[in-house]
Amino acid sequence: MAQLVYASNMSLDGCTEDERGAFDWAPPDDEVFAFITGLMRSAGTYLYGRRMYETLAVWETDPFLAARSDLMADYAGAWQAADKVVYSSTLAEPSTARTRLERRFDPGAVHDLKATAGGHLLVGGPNLAAQALAAGLVDEIALFVWPIVLDGRNPALPTDARIDLELVDEHRFGNGVVHLRYRVR
Repeated sequence: MAQLVYASNMSLDGCTEDERGAFDWAPPDDEVFAFITGLMRSAGTYLYGRRMYETLAVWETDPFLAARSDLMADYAGAWQAADKVVYSSTLAEPSTARTRLERRFDPGAVHDLKATAGGHLLVGGPNLAAQALAAGLVDEIALFVWPIVLDGRNPALPTDARIDLELVDEHRFGNGVVHLRYRVR
């Protein structure tokens, strides 16, 4: 069975967004960007909510991004190569190839997807991840902890549930970011 991995950037105080709802407080340098690209490449399917999907769809809809550097082209290629499932009741239709729209999160369907997927699944976005965690579907959590305190919003991890974890890997980057990989017990 494929693993479902929840990956997220977060501030030291656990936020995924600043007070305006922006993500620009976590611009990856080349080392972090290459590491994240490797994580993205390891998954055959990405699960997103509408907002996360729309944020990342530019890696296919804006060809100028990939043209900026070899690193950006590599990331764009990894993003485009994966299947995407977008959970949204408001999105009219996806703007990218290899993308399926689902109107609601169905834990049974995700379990079936894990059972038949050829590669790992990656869930992006704390709200969708919280649903997957509550359903017992998440196998690993990969956190990129940035050296900033935001007093922002949208916590990376649920604040209303206990989740026992086992640290299986850590990596420190030159810019102060720490990657922590946990197995959900």
